[in-house]
Amino acid sequence: MTDLINSFSPISLEQMSGVKLMNRTDTKFVTTMEQLCRLLKMACQDYYIQEIDGERNLEYDTTYFDTPAFDMYNQHQWNHANRQKIRFRTYCISGLQFMEVKTKNNHGRTKKKRMEVRDMDVCESEKHSFLAKHLRYQADTLQPVLNNHFHRITLVNKAKTERLTIDSELHFHNLVSGTDKDMGKLVIIELKRDGLCYSPVLEMLRRLRIHPHGFSKYCMGSALTNKALPVNRFKSMLREINKILKR
Repeated sequence: MTDLINSFSPISLEQMSGVKLMNRTDTKFVTTMEQLCRLLKMACQDYYIQEIDGERNLEYDTTYFDTPAFDMYNQHQWNHANRQKIRFRTYCISGLQFMEVKTKNNHGRTKKKRMEVRDMDVCESEKHSFLAKHLRYQADTLQPVLNNHFHRITLVNKAKTERLTIDSELHFHNLVSGTDKDMGKLVIIELKRDGLCYSPVLEMLRRLRIHPHGFSKYCMGSALTNKALPVNRFKSMLREINKILKR
């Protein structure tokens, strides 16, 4: 895996400044480490890899918040449009932490608003003001419910019109039930682009028979680690995940 990652030409954070894609369409794919290795071999001529301080497979830590009634989880479970999520994401290599609000509208576009923070106190005045502006839920009703830890490779096509994030080594810890779940060889790929720009990787994914499939880390992690939550809409995805984990 390390040799495959090192076969890509690097791109720095500064060089990626024009590929922020804060208003974008997202397409997700679920696969295995074996298939990922095949994809990386195919993609190395068409993509750069993000490199920060010499690291190309970066460590992330994320904590999701929700209401005591799990309103944000249920909005997704019921497939409602205009749904939201709030999370605190830490970039482990730098220690930087951001509070992020993601809103998905009924046209399938995702908008992300974020601010740099030092802690996860959502009722602190500056965070409270930010959430009052961007989140439809009251800050004082929020609680931490799920933590996840993973490694991420970020690829950028050479036209700089899209990003491909590749997440592996996922581990969930439910802060309500106390349950842990290691996702083993599971890999989550997400293609992020503005509109319908040409994407070299889509043909590669088709050739490898890696098909689009919705996967929300918050919702899947919660469904796998909290038996009190409804999972009706997620049953087929959960079956597919279990098949991958048993291979």
